[in-house]
Amino acid sequence: MSNSLSLPGSQLPSADSHSSRETEQYLRFYLEPDTNALLPILQLAEVLNVPIAQIVPIAHMPAWVMGVYNWRGEILWMVDLGHLVGLTPCYQQAINTSTYTTIVLQATSKNTKSTKAKSQMLGVIVNRIEDIEWCDSHQIQSPPSSTITPELLPFLRGYWLKSDDDMLAVLDGEAVIAAMPKPDL
Repeated sequence: MSNSLSLPGSQLPSADSHSSRETEQYLRFYLEPDTNALLPILQLAEVLNVPIAQIVPIAHMPAWVMGVYNWRGEILWMVDLGHLVGLTPCYQQAINTSTYTTIVLQATSKNTKSTKAKSQMLGVIVNRIEDIEWCDSHQIQSPPSSTITPELLPFLRGYWLKSDDDMLAVLDGEAVIAAMPKPDL
């Protein structure tokens, strides 16, 4: 059984209740013990702890694809987010745990043959969850090209300078979902 924290939109404070209408909520988390990042709350469905033994590995996948997990009766692909963006894989990090902290990303794609929107889900494994941050979208800056790894670039919306010594990478959850290998038909 996994512990979870749901993030339904109806329970979150609205942006109107914060000081500016341009602010958004972001989940702050760690990819490695000393590397943190942000994902927009609106792209998240849930945060849960997944027992390592319940992730079923799948052959012939990229190294960053951990396998699949039974999430509420649905197949949820599990990805090591740090490994995907070029950082240390979670299995090489010095964490002694029997569960993975997982963020369930959610993206809605419109089916071109019908008017129905299809929701795609992906579990991304992170080092740990920190907190929720309010960020003015106008304060997200383009990152300096000299500091970006080629693996991180496709998933990066920009950087937010929270303070002089606190620069946070702002990731795009939909880009992470789009990176999943497509089956050969």
